Amino acid sequence: MAPINIDNYLDSHYIHRSNWLRAAVLGANDGIISISSLAIGVTTASTTRDPILLATVAGLVAGALSMAAGEYVSVSSQTDVEKADIEREKQELAEMPEEELHILAQIYEKRGLKKETAMQVAKELTAADALGTHMRDELGITEISQANPIQAAIASGAAFTVGGLLPMLVTLFAPVAQMEYFLYGFTILSLVILGAVSAKTGGSSIIKAVVRILIWGTIAMVLSALVGYLFGVNV
Repeated sequence: MAPINIDNYLDSHYIHRSNWLRAAVLGANDGIISISSLAIGVTTASTTRDPILLATVAGLVAGALSMAAGEYVSVSSQTDVEKADIEREKQELAEMPEEELHILAQIYEKRGLKKETAMQVAKELTAADALGTHMRDELGITEISQANPIQAAIASGAAFTVGGLLPMLVTLFAPVAQMEYFLYGFTILSLVILGAVSAKTGGSSIIKAVVRILIWGTIAMVLSALVGYLFGVNV
């Protein structure tokens, strides 16, 4: 049996895709549902195409920028907290290395190692990479969990734009009289595809992902249509 390349083996796990996949799926899902719901709400209160198209374009631009900015701020805040903890850990390792060694050993004991083995492992890992070991085992910070704010913002904003462009095409070409039905049908189809692709990419259940995304997407569109019917004024 050929030896396994550990780097390639670890990269094959789905968890390594979690950061960008979460941002992309959230952005695309939000783009599809938000723009479709907005268009449906305006459609139920309008008899012409122009207000629908204007609301859709404005929602697409505002939504994409909002998603990108929100994702950047959120991930940046998480990164700031992680950096603060890392700096604190550096200081503690410099000022009280023995205490930190015993903390590490206790962590390994709680995971099932014998006391002597836990201490030996703690010593060897500390000698190899003290800060990296404490980041991983004490703070729970790994390369997988560390998100890139710029990457997350671009992925989220771009995904929202792609998702939002799909229902916008419907507002351009579908007949105004039946547009809400075209929007609903097209959105459902888009959500099914998105749910299946995201589940396949993440290695999870396709049926569960599709059902989950359909339920919440339908609720959002139905409520938006209801708002349009109840409070809309034909324009």
